[in-house]
Amino acid sequence: MISVNRKIFVILIVLSGYCSAQNSLKDQFDFAKSLFDQEKYFDAITEFKRLLFFDKENLYGFDANLMIGLSYKAGAKYNDALKYFSLSEMHTKNDEQFFNASILSARTNILRRTTLQSEKILNSLLANSKYDNRKKEIKYWLGWNYIFSNQWEEASEIFSEENLDTTLADICKSVVDDLYNENFAKYSSYIFPGFGQFYTGEYLNGLISLGWNVLFGYLTINSFAEERVFDGIMIANFLWLRFYGGNTRNAEKFAKEKNLIVTNNALDWLQYNFKGSKP
Repeated sequence: MISVNRKIFVILIVLSGYCSAQNSLKDQFDFAKSLFDQEKYFDAITEFKRLLFFDKENLYGFDANLMIGLSYKAGAKYNDALKYFSLSEMHTKNDEQFFNASILSARTNILRRTTLQSEKILNSLLANSKYDNRKKEIKYWLGWNYIFSNQWEEASEIFSEENLDTTLADICKSVVDDLYNENFAKYSSYIFPGFGQFYTGEYLNGLISLGWNVLFGYLTINSFAEERVFDGIMIANFLWLRFYGGNTRNAEKFAKEKNLIVTNNALDWLQYNFKGSKP
């Protein structure tokens, strides 16, 4: 009888120690989480890592790694954030946890503009029938991925599907309407020097390009007409062709610069004025 009582006593001691350890880990998690909520991200990272060190059974392997990733993401340490989101994926206990970790990885890749990796993650989730009920959410982030990869027309189309987000769809559509066609600016200048500059609103530059090309074209033709072949070749090769080629490169450069302004303005508006979810 005494022996049985001793066994029960030992079991109770072990259980008591286990429960105490469990409570201690929970207290540590709650403390680290409170630091995160106060936006003390560096301190939160330290405390979550301390939790992982003492959590020998990986009870908080998913939650702690996810919170560390979120802390790094909040501090714009995107490479570190991805590392811990990947670790949280390794400790997932169900499909919901895996989905959340994967989406955060995709969003972080969007922010650091590794959009091909983000697209791969999102398309993989789309193809998984387990997440058919989350397709709208996946497509929403796929739309953002198109924005950050400068594919505004594709972004507009995906946000327009089933009225996914009409505000974002309209913004993307307005960007598409405002963008200059860089190829048109370049190749139209081959046909009519200065036209690409006129197209992008650089009228003075267009007039200068047209004027130089007309002048050197006239001098070249006039030299050949007066049988000054050497002069004609020199003017054509060293003056006319130089300004002719420069005119096309200039037109393309202006189109790219104007497009960069358009897209940067759109991104600035989204960053500071858009109230919906952002990467």
